Amino acid sequence: MKVIAEVCPVCGGSGWKTVPGSPERRVTRCDCQLRAQAEALVAAARIPKRYEHCELANFDFEGPQISLAPARMAACRFVEEYPADKTGLLLVGGIGVGKTHLAVGIAKALMREKGVPCLFYDYRELLKEIQNSYNDSVQATELGLLRPVFEAEVLVLDELGAVRPTEWVWDTVSLILNNRYNDNRATIITTNFPDEPAASVVRTLSPARAAGREETLGDRIGERMRSRLHEMCRFVRMDGPDFRQNFRSANFR
Repeated sequence: MKVIAEVCPVCGGSGWKTVPGSPERRVTRCDCQLRAQAEALVAAARIPKRYEHCELANFDFEGPQISLAPARMAACRFVEEYPADKTGLLLVGGIGVGKTHLAVGIAKALMREKGVPCLFYDYRELLKEIQNSYNDSVQATELGLLRPVFEAEVLVLDELGAVRPTEWVWDTVSLILNNRYNDNRATIITTNFPDEPAASVVRTLSPARAAGREETLGDRIGERMRSRLHEMCRFVRMDGPDFRQNFRSANFR
């Protein structure tokens, strides 16, 4: 059975509409075409199914989540000011506070409202794919995997620091961040690790303070790259309850 495609009542399927009040009957792209282009960008952005529902409009920042209001405001301001201001965002907070939701919401708003191509990558998945490319039986190459990451107009890099650091991990992070920094491309980053110096720095300044401390972003990506992040991104602290834990608790009542 054939399904008849719905024809846009504004442009009649041509993709163009007349500019109202134009004496020369000028035309411009119809909204239906702009919507189709935006949804094509969203489909190509690699957003995981788990986060397909995430929008800035449905990010909860009221009531018990009121402490997250400044973070949502920063997200909306980023969308509003892009591309005049390409400074990225570093979203820092505990598990389940909505960092990924906010990052995906920003990317979707950019794609739908401004036609900006965005790309989502989980930090752990990206590193695993790069490692797999070293296998002779795999068709992909390291450069082939990294080129879209380097060239994405806006990159969302989720869970930075989630992989235990090695020299190879540090080199790979440096390659990605330095490349995007040098090309002046915006990067939106989420991390569970506090934006604090590495243990080696703290130990030098205060051995007592270094004892028993939790791992920090400096520990996970190195101080040099943490410093680079501060040049690339605005720091956004997200403090709030773990909404996933609250959701599970509510389901067991």
